Amino acid sequence: MKKPVLSIEEPQPKKTLRADRPPVEGFVTIVDGHFKSEFDTVDAAESSGRKLKAAYPMLQIEIYDASAKTRTLLT
Repeated sequence: MKKPVLSIEEPQPKKTLRADRPPVEGFVTIVDGHFKSEFDTVDAAESSGRKLKAAYPMLQIEIYDASAKTRTLLT
């Protein structure tokens, strides 16, 4: 009796985020000076940032544009 050969599929490599290097594409929310969530569009990043700001008004939240390398403060 032959045993079936088990094949293990390799998982897709994860996109690793490093806290000490800014992202090179997309938009990122910066909460109190720390890179947090990455988004494909500025609208998604601003929406997420505004939800955080509504829940926690004491936070300083910025949107980082990786292509232009600029930060925009949410008020």
